[in-house]
Amino acid sequence: EKDLFVVLIGIFVCCPLALAEHVGFMRHLAALSVAALLFLVITVGCYLGANGVDSSVTTENFLVGPGVATIFTYMNSINNLVNAYNNQFNVPQLTGELTPNPSTRGMTQVSFLSTSISFLLYGSVSILGVLAFGIGQGQKDSLILDLMPARKEVHVIVSLVAVLFSVLISFQFHIFPIRQFLAYNVRKLRGRKVEEKDEIAMCGRTMTRWYDIIGALGSVVLAILLAVAITSLRAMLDFIGAFGASYISYVVPPLWILALRRKTCGFSNFSWCTAEILFSMAVLALGLFLFVFGTYSAIIPLVQGA
Repeated sequence: EKDLFVVLIGIFVCCPLALAEHVGFMRHLAALSVAALLFLVITVGCYLGANGVDSSVTTENFLVGPGVATIFTYMNSINNLVNAYNNQFNVPQLTGELTPNPSTRGMTQVSFLSTSISFLLYGSVSILGVLAFGIGQGQKDSLILDLMPARKEVHVIVSLVAVLFSVLISFQFHIFPIRQFLAYNVRKLRGRKVEEKDEIAMCGRTMTRWYDIIGALGSVVLAILLAVAITSLRAMLDFIGAFGASYISYVVPPLWILALRRKTCGFSNFSWCTAEILFSMAVLALGLFLFVFGTYSAIIPLVQGA
């Protein structure tokens, strides 16, 4: 039943949303998604108020943990942080600021606001979740399972539906850069520029747009297969954070800066020893580490559990 539900959601929800040519219009859905996660924070707070602090939580293990964490535990925690940062708070707002006239001030303000909201909500739900559901064995794979004892209460049902909506919206913002990357590579292989007036059209759409659609649908199909194969939500989020989100946040931006500077300065005048280039290289090195070791850390539990 779970696999059938995943496939139906992928076909009738994820596929149509993934076909959108731009994601800026989804900033309104993203605002609803933020409200959905805020309601989840309230629901966990209500559960904590009704049941009190879990018996497994002490001042010591709340502040420093139970002491059994490994390097892979910390790496997967970073994967989750990166995934949270790339969530629906940031992408649509930033994309919306690109039109009609992008400005550095506007992008900076939106970045600060969306990042603050992201850390506030995720930080709040993490603290309340630990207090309510405990540390170690008492804490299950996700808040959905943690809230199972109260699943018949109306506000819990509403919050779980809201989280489902939030995850589906977030999914589109991870698919979009993958689409763009695939479309860019196909365009380069075809020897095409970004926009060409003499582009071949088929059924009212350019071939570039058709390749974009194929890339979007292919990405959704791959995501559905992974969702069916991976039963642990935590493992799935760890993998997305390491493989997709770290690539988008830490690998792509410095590569863009390096390519832009080499193009604007000219190959003969380009210098690797400027502060901007060295900083970009440092961020790129961090991104490659998060991408490679983070993906390895996310896959290890899946291989061990197979």
